[in-house]
Order: sequence, then C-alpha cells, then structure tokens
Amino acid sequence: MKKIKTISYLIISFLALNCQSNEKKNNHLIHEQNAKEIEKIVQKTSKNLGQYETAYFASGCFWCVEAVFESVKGVKEVVSGYSGGSEPNPTYEKVSSGKTGYAEAVKIYYDPNIISFSDLVIVFFGSHDPTTLNQQGPDKGTQYRSIAFYKTETEKKVIEDYINKLNSQKVYGQKSITTEVKMFSKFYEAEAYHQNYESLHPNNSYIINVSLPRINKFKNKFPNYLK
Repeated sequence: MKKIKTISYLIISFLALNCQSNEKKNNHLIHEQNAKEIEKIVQKTSKNLGQYETAYFASGCFWCVEAVFESVKGVKEVVSGYSGGSEPNPTYEKVSSGKTGYAEAVKIYYDPNIISFSDLVIVFFGSHDPTTLNQQGPDKGTQYRSIAFYKTETEKKVIEDYINKLNSQKVYGQKSITTEVKMFSKFYEAEAYHQNYESLHPNNSYIINVSLPRINKFKNKFPNYLK
C-alpha cells in the first residue's frame, strides 16, 4: 500500500510540474504574441499620422473613452494607454492597483482643419462626469480619475477657461469639478488586447452595461460632433 501511495504521489507531482511547465510555456507564447500585436499597433498608429495633431485625456475606463473619441469627426485614430504617472513601462496589472500614479488614458490623433482642441475639450467634459473623484460609474480608483492633459500654455488656457465656464453656468449644480489639468509628459500604449476593445467585443457584459450607455448618451447629447 505504501508503495502504491508513493507511486501515486510521484505521478501526481510529475503531472503538476508538467502542467506548471506547460502553463509557463503558454504564458510565454501569449506574451510573445502580445508583443507582436503591440508592435503592429505601434506601426499602425505611427504610419501616415505625422500630419495630425495629438491630444491626451483620461476619463475612466479607456475602452469607453477610446470608443467615444473614435466616433468624433476629425479624429483619425485613438489609442488606449497610460499617462499621468512617472515610473517607466507601466502595465495594466500595475496600473490597476491604483498605486502607480498612472491613469487609463487615450491618445487622440486629430485633424485641426476639421476639429479644434477646444472642441475635443468639450467632447471630453461632455462624455463623462468630471465631478466624481477617482471614479467613473462602477470603476473606482486613481487609475480612473479625470485628467485633461495640455502640451502648451494655450491648451492649458483652453481647458481652464472651459472649466470656468462650466462652473459659472452651474452645469453640475453645486458639485465641484475634480478634473486634473496636467502638463503632458509621457504616454505608454496599453497592451494589444485593450485596443479597439469596444468594437471588437460588442457582446462583452461590461461593454453592454457600462460602455454603450455612456457612448450613446454622448452621441444623443452631441450629434453635431459625430462622423
């Protein structure tokens, strides 16, 4: 009986080690595939986009933010990623902890002959609730905070003037706008599987219950900005 138990234990141990080894191999393959996909996205977003201006915003889950701006006329491409932090090479796992200083953000390539930075700021504030600190809908944490990034003093003034206008008109009643107005520093593209997530995963429960209602609310509110 002892011999049988010993043999059984050895077989189970061998199978467990083998599974772990296979899991590591599969994870390695997945990472390799992701790296290749990310490289394709980098090439895609950098190719033939040199004539466009760029803008950066954070307003909750980037799946939804990306889809909102993709629907806006004059916007050529939107990339999901991370901005607002300082340590190099953030990952989704790290950013999701809420301890990195990064927020889920988007990089927008737009044609200034069709849409202005001022209009993008209007879209930004009009497509989320800028009064909920570190939260958008069900998503809570500093990684979901509202940030309007600026690259020049002119862009900063555009953002601040619009915030003052919203406050003076009491658009949000007695609530205070918590949006950070932050100088842009660095943007890191998110992992490949996050890109174009809303359009590629229309049946995802989060997309159906959170993203689409937010996107449709924006579209109904600002039809003149739609493609």
